[in-house]
Amino acid sequence: MPYDVIVIGVGGMGSATAYHLARRKKKVLGIEQFDIPHQLGSSHGVNRIIRLAYAEHPSYVPLLRRAYELWRELENSTGERLLVVTGGLDVGPEDGTLVAGSVRSCHEHGIPHELLSAAAVGRRFPGYRLARGTLSVYQADAGFVMAERSVVAHANGALAHGAEIHGRERVLDWKVGRGGVRVRTDRGSYEAERLVLTAGAWSGKLEGALAGVAKPERQVMLWTQPRRPERFRVGAFPVFNMEAPEGRFYGFPIHGIPGFKIGKYHHREQQVDPDSIDRACDARDEAVVREGIRRYFPDADGPTLSMATCMFTNTPDEHFILDVHPDAAEVSIAAGFSGHGFKFCSVVGEIMADLAIAGRTRWNVELFRLARAALRSSASGRR
Repeated sequence: MPYDVIVIGVGGMGSATAYHLARRKKKVLGIEQFDIPHQLGSSHGVNRIIRLAYAEHPSYVPLLRRAYELWRELENSTGERLLVVTGGLDVGPEDGTLVAGSVRSCHEHGIPHELLSAAAVGRRFPGYRLARGTLSVYQADAGFVMAERSVVAHANGALAHGAEIHGRERVLDWKVGRGGVRVRTDRGSYEAERLVLTAGAWSGKLEGALAGVAKPERQVMLWTQPRRPERFRVGAFPVFNMEAPEGRFYGFPIHGIPGFKIGKYHHREQQVDPDSIDRACDARDEAVVREGIRRYFPDADGPTLSMATCMFTNTPDEHFILDVHPDAAEVSIAAGFSGHGFKFCSVVGEIMADLAIAGRTRWNVELFRLARAALRSSASGRR
């Protein structure tokens, strides 16, 4: 076979997968339909939150600890700062999903943390003006990962270890044959022993079994000019996730490009086709997040500086899919990262390299199996 492994999609997860495979001396081909990096999927917008106090499920915490280690290793190899620690707040009602889940993960994994009242948060971090009765879980190790720069670092690392990466090449189809996998693109045809699908919002178009369980959603990010910028700088303003009556907001201090960055999960609940998504931002998009700024971060309620769209690819339970294809042992899948996956790119790359080479990994990925009941359908079907 010309290649040991072909990786389809060289964004956050795919670049990390190619990197870890190439480090293990595998002959790797990465195929990306756009540029590397690009602004058309899920791995752009300057930065993404990373946090140990993980409300989504305690099973994520061991993976997070490994992700931190691998991000630091990547920083050391590149000489570039990719992970910025700011501290982080998970905010909401004491009995809400976010705060209770964060506390649960902290207790189960011995994560140092503090519980702060709304008044205590305001005194310590005056950029916040939280609702009375709100509780916050503060975790000092939280921060953010530089998104596009991390894709570049992983791609450069893969290339340095001998990988081949093709940009601007669209995959038409793939199929498993005797002894391997054939991938056909708009530029040629390639064969490998193994295939890894890391195609983000396009996953359902490449593997029909994913179409109903990994659904793309339009998301919008907003950067504003704070009225009190000193309150929103790194060191003064921790990253946050906030469960509020208006929905779940998330945000960052000023870094990378001008402005305070904020978004809202499931922004306008718009499921989309990734090939025809509306990438323009309008007043309705701004109004969704302005509501959160005005109520909880009034000192950031200055002029709009920029807006951008990206895509979440959501599973029904909002947990990832990390698995070997049930009908094709030659194929592994990483999909459905549901708006909280980027921080895991470094360790997902390691996991997918494991699955591609050995069909198993030392990490506990039971929560992420394709055939789990919560997905309500099987990932069966061979192309």
